[in-house]
Amino acid sequence: MSKVFGFDAYSPGEVARHVEEVCVVKARLPLLTMWMLSLLAGAFIGLGALYFTLVASDATLGFAASRVLGGLCFSLGLVLVVIAGAELFTGNNLLAMAWVDGCLSTGELLRNWSVVCAGNFVGAAGLAVLVWLSGHPSLNGGAIAQTILKIAALKCSLSFQEAFFRGVLCNVLVCMAVWMAMAGRSVADKVLAIVLPISAFVAAGFEHSIANMYFIPLAMLIKASASALPPGTDAITWARFAGNLVPVIAGNLVGGSVLVGLVYWVIYLRPARKAKLPESK
Repeated sequence: MSKVFGFDAYSPGEVARHVEEVCVVKARLPLLTMWMLSLLAGAFIGLGALYFTLVASDATLGFAASRVLGGLCFSLGLVLVVIAGAELFTGNNLLAMAWVDGCLSTGELLRNWSVVCAGNFVGAAGLAVLVWLSGHPSLNGGAIAQTILKIAALKCSLSFQEAFFRGVLCNVLVCMAVWMAMAGRSVADKVLAIVLPISAFVAAGFEHSIANMYFIPLAMLIKASASALPPGTDAITWARFAGNLVPVIAGNLVGGSVLVGLVYWVIYLRPARKAKLPESK
């Protein structure tokens, strides 16, 4: 354990090795365990999105205050994933580090990503159904329902390029939050490491694929039962939902796997790997 800037925390190099070890364990979880933890993660991110929407529906807040405070509330999702334990697709994009280091096979990597992404979708969409059945969107005089519809309509109206690059930027910050949480020793350390990067991506309007798996299905349920709809809600369709998820998932993969996982592999793990290789004759 290293002292970093006067704090008792793991050093960046130690974090890299720890992340790789954790990624190997994650990739080799039993299928049922992986699936159940994936369901939880989808629901946890949905709870963060629900908390964000509550703040965003308050018209008395200014733009910046609403985005920043909403982002802080959204951080609940990743705090639950990291502290309570769950398997989140966007965080698991860091498995690319263990894959490129030869610790995981391509099959193990793709098995984890596919199972976890599917489980996250079921968990997030399942929470959306429960929230709709609970009548929660009718709070604040129906302002929450209107806010959800506006959020979903905006997401479904993004171009492929916008959705992709917002996905890239989002998962750089998500994976940095996961990375820094690995440096902490206590729950308080981990929460503090998570809150600022997550609130930053939410405030900036970047795209998180699993959050979208909550927002858009819930908007579809509200749209199907609403008598009055705000402008733009005709964009909320299954085809537009798929058109959002494809570039956002691709962007999340690039942001988390390449710009965080592979970059840190080159910096911290590749030199150690080269040192262990026998010299060629």
